[in-house]
Amino acid sequence: MSDRNMFMTDQAVGAVMMALQKSLLEQSDIVPVLKEFKFRLSENGLMILNPPLVKFNEETEENIQKSFDFGEYEEQMPETD
Repeated sequence: MSDRNMFMTDQAVGAVMMALQKSLLEQSDIVPVLKEFKFRLSENGLMILNPPLVKFNEETEENIQKSFDFGEYEEQMPETD
């Protein structure tokens, strides 16, 4: 019986990470992106033929800014000595 284990290449791991980053930035579900991945087994391991593109626009920049903008919460947090 031959060994049928498959491993992801660094490229495939990067594609999964880009999908995660895209879903976080766009505040969207990652599942449809993962389900659309097309795979190919190469000598080095499993590759993804259609990695996602992460594009920045004004809405994305606003979402990033909101996630780092803690100014409104500072007033509610107790001061520490």
